[in-house]
Amino acid sequence: MNYKLLGRSGLKVSELCLGTMGFGTEAGWGADAATSFAIMDSFTNAGGNFLDTANVYKLGTSEKIIGEYISNHDRDYFVLATKYSLKDNLTNPNASGNNRKNMMRSVEESLRRLKTDFIDMLYLHIWDDITPIDEVMRGLDDLIRQGKVNYAAISDTPAWVIAKGNTLAELMGWSQLIALQVEYSLIQRTPERELIPMAKHFGMTVTPWAPLGGGVLSGKYLRGEQGRIKPESRRLDDRSVNITKAVVAIAGELGVSASHVALQWVMSRGFSSIPIVGATKVNQLEENLKTIEVVLTKEHIQKLDEVSAIDLGFPGEFFKEDGVKMNSFGGFYDKVEKRT
Repeated sequence: MNYKLLGRSGLKVSELCLGTMGFGTEAGWGADAATSFAIMDSFTNAGGNFLDTANVYKLGTSEKIIGEYISNHDRDYFVLATKYSLKDNLTNPNASGNNRKNMMRSVEESLRRLKTDFIDMLYLHIWDDITPIDEVMRGLDDLIRQGKVNYAAISDTPAWVIAKGNTLAELMGWSQLIALQVEYSLIQRTPERELIPMAKHFGMTVTPWAPLGGGVLSGKYLRGEQGRIKPESRRLDDRSVNITKAVVAIAGELGVSASHVALQWVMSRGFSSIPIVGATKVNQLEENLKTIEVVLTKEHIQKLDEVSAIDLGFPGEFFKEDGVKMNSFGGFYDKVEKRT
């Protein structure tokens, strides 16, 4: 396992992040504690150190299982990321949302479940569209100054909100957001319109969730296997099927699993990208870990880029027009170095 720097920080994390949303057997699915421990053993034995959870995963059981595990291991080895925002209480109107009160309450409860004195990285889970971003940024900075959180991050939030937050933090001397978690895969590339360019500008690492499109890009639905995705889901529409067929074809050329190809594409995007790979069985994780050994050629990446291409909309497509390039660069477009 190799390691990447997380955003504009010196924090070293494994090139794959272990997603633990399935740790616990609530709701009729998931891994029990013993299986979860075995999964984490396999991950750490492979050099993995980056764990992703949330206060609401399996009603808090995910955090409890991780807490039991790390309390019997070297806590400082792990880079533990959790989240606040989503409801874990139906009787308190402030037990959900992005507000400071919920942030502080949620973090204290996460610390107890995780059996630790600090959280390595705290994500805002989902934007609530009512809390001022300056309230969020100041709260996160206070938690960092208190030593309860080391780094701040954000998930599932509009690009303009994140940009405003990081700009405020820079101006005020607060801690900036170093990572962005969003759905991103070959069948979900819309973050390329605004979110990913914003992340690149601020030096944020992208941590894609559902990098396999809920399992679609593994090819199992093409084989007629069943899963939790409903037949009417956009993840199984004609476009997604065509993309998956291309993934399967390249996997056949390389003699690897389709999931390896789909994950490696996410890891090879020209920006800092660390996919979150979930597992409820040890063999699932072990299979995903093989991804780091796969190398896609330029031709493979080009084929996948083309079959999964999206319309960037305005202004993304507008900027591509020859007339716009001529007006903006006076005929020198192809001779001017571009920032990446």
